[in-house]
Amino acid sequence: MQSMAADIRIRAGEPSDADAIHGAILAMGRGLDMPDKVTCTVDDYRRFGFGPDAAFGSLIAEVDGDFAGLCLFFPIFSTWRGRPGVFVQDLYVDDRFRGRNIGERLLREVASWSRARGGDYLRLSVDVENLPAQRLYERLGITWQTRDREHAVYGEAFVALAGGLKV
Repeated sequence: MQSMAADIRIRAGEPSDADAIHGAILAMGRGLDMPDKVTCTVDDYRRFGFGPDAAFGSLIAEVDGDFAGLCLFFPIFSTWRGRPGVFVQDLYVDDRFRGRNIGERLLREVASWSRARGGDYLRLSVDVENLPAQRLYERLGITWQTRDREHAVYGEAFVALAGGLKV
């Protein structure tokens, strides 16, 4: 087991992290007993996560140089608030490094990233059965919003909504 005094480093994700990002997302799927829901590939992360038109940003946590966690996020904008913010799509901490506040550090870092760009809020969603994550979020002041309900469209329904055009 790693010592608690290990050096924890948070840095921006790079294209060379695509394998680790993919591994983290696969581990999340297994941990939530939904491994078949993860259909992305390493190349998807390389293609959409980096460069001038990146669809998402990522922060990587390392402990003594080993991959320890991931925060995958993207900027958002509130038309009601008139302010930018950040949406955390995925937050993952490797089992070997849990209990070291890595998840908290990743969330604080992404909030700081957003604030530096004029952002004043953070949003995320969490699986209803992921109670440890919910406790972390509540402890940090990230509260469950009773007035919002997330809706989504995927697959063939999305293609139909988009006018049947295939991308």
